[in-house]
Amino acid sequence: MERKNRWQQAAATLYDQIVAEKRLQPGDKLPNEVDLSQELGVSRATLREAIRSLCTQGVLEVRRGKGTFVSPQVEDIEDFGFDRLNGVKGRLRDLFELRAIFEPQAAALACRRATEEERQDILTKGEAVAACIQSGADRTRADRAFHTAIVRSTHNEFMVRLLPIINQAVEEAIADGEHAEELAQVTLQDHALLMDFFRKGDAQGAEYAMAIHMRHAMDEMELEG
Repeated sequence: MERKNRWQQAAATLYDQIVAEKRLQPGDKLPNEVDLSQELGVSRATLREAIRSLCTQGVLEVRRGKGTFVSPQVEDIEDFGFDRLNGVKGRLRDLFELRAIFEPQAAALACRRATEEERQDILTKGEAVAACIQSGADRTRADRAFHTAIVRSTHNEFMVRLLPIINQAVEEAIADGEHAEELAQVTLQDHALLMDFFRKGDAQGAEYAMAIHMRHAMDEMELEG
């Protein structure tokens, strides 16, 4: 089983224990990482990915220096996850609408302003995403690093401040297992086109390629406009 599937399965198991089976109540602390990873039969790294996904969904929350706790928000989750899924879809739609406005322009600026070293870094990180997809590995970090490299290369302070939005969108989209394979293939094709424009120094092409990528992602995840 691929690592991505293992953390998704671990997240689903924890979700059911908390939301459906009510084994843990809002405010309860999760067992320590070693014990919980053994209970779920996964590595500690896989458990961390599952916990991060559940934190994004509002099921868990990490309190620095104290541990991981069941979020008070779980009291609002009903129907065995259907409300949660609708909430995730709505949040993803909003995130990708913002990305569709912001990232094409960021790609164009980065293509114009990137130093040669920054351009090579973008290409290297893009190739890392492709390698993850082709090998079936989790691409969350690589995809996040690729888009981060582009935004940083705009040399625009306020665009850089929007990076947390991009990172959240990337993580939630990849965590959405329903369209994982289709989204991976779209990402592979769209990134290749985007990287080609960066190699050529074609800012307008990079802008169009990023816009196409956002549109393809939204279509694959069935996010209504």
